[in-house]
Amino acid sequence: MQRLYDFLRRHPTWVDSFWAVVLLGVSVASEEARQAVQGTDSPALVLPVILLLCLVIALRRRIPEKMLLLACALGLAQLVLDVETRAADFALLVIVYTVAASGARWASRLALGVGLCAAPLAQLRWPSDDTGVLGNVAIMVFQTAPFALAWVLGDSIRTRRAYFAQLEERAARLEKEREAQSKVAVAAERARIARELHDVVAHNVSVMVVQADGAAYVLDAAPDQAKKALETISSTGRQALAEMRRLLGVLRTGEHQEGGEYVPQPDVEQIEDLVEQCRCSGLPVDFKIEGTPRPLPSGVELTAYRIVQEALTNTRKHGGPNAGASVRLVYFDDGLGLLVEDDGKGAPSELYEEGGADGRGHGLIGMRERVGMVGGTLDAGPRPGGGFRISALLPLKPAH
Repeated sequence: MQRLYDFLRRHPTWVDSFWAVVLLGVSVASEEARQAVQGTDSPALVLPVILLLCLVIALRRRIPEKMLLLACALGLAQLVLDVETRAADFALLVIVYTVAASGARWASRLALGVGLCAAPLAQLRWPSDDTGVLGNVAIMVFQTAPFALAWVLGDSIRTRRAYFAQLEERAARLEKEREAQSKVAVAAERARIARELHDVVAHNVSVMVVQADGAAYVLDAAPDQAKKALETISSTGRQALAEMRRLLGVLRTGEHQEGGEYVPQPDVEQIEDLVEQCRCSGLPVDFKIEGTPRPLPSGVELTAYRIVQEALTNTRKHGGPNAGASVRLVYFDDGLGLLVEDDGKGAPSELYEEGGADGRGHGLIGMRERVGMVGGTLDAGPRPGGGFRISALLPLKPAH
């Protein structure tokens, strides 16, 4: 049955042709019955009118506007040539519904007018002799009602189809918007991961390079110091690998590692470990905390850690051999303040903006993006008398 239903939906003209044949058979049978009752022959124009009205039924959904005009012409021909209404005139009712449901707007309005005028004109042209004026008026109203109902039903079908088409279009548009938002979210997440990778690689590799240089320098003169430097390189490398494994695991779309170990996101408490790591690599760092430490949003804590990490990495890159740095964390009632300064020789601000002398990193651009994501502010630039200063204020609640 479902296959039959699908076939009928794909071939509506065949269905209409079937009903046109049925109407033709009913019309011919009723015409023979009329001749038997009246005992007279039908006019020669009756058969062509019946055939054309059946054609209106057959092609009503293929060319509804043209079939409406043909039906109107046939109705006028019946009035002028005195061909009384037959069973085939049922096609007028059908074409009114069809045009109201799927035809052009002008055709729908024309169908309404024709439907409201058809019954009164027919009743005036062929009044009932055995009924009075009121009887003819009642017959006229009774015959007009089906045309009005057919047009209202067709127009309601049109409205319903338009409503469902609008819903489908809206659903498709929302689906496209969701896909676009998903792509934007994925791009933002990948950009965030790229910044994370930059911070991890830039910081840990710079520590490893400094320690490796130091170990090579004191390898013969102070083996103990060289051994300590190699241990620092080993622990720093493991930490970098762990963080990179976590970040790259996120990039594996569609893959889930069961039982994988991922290190937690860095937070404010780990800044002290970061400072100690820098001290071990040969960079003197003064670290102080002001205010009362308290739990912070994870985004604020990660941003604070990465800013300090990037600032100390830049100090090692550009500060020179005798540079020192200071880190201040200030807990306010409504946010967290960061101040990272160094007294090194510094580098041109363009290099800080680019993230390194090779111009391939993120540097201050990444810092500003991080701070902007949590609704904070960042101020960075050379210090009076030499060195570089980075100051940031991270609110507890993002700005709206």
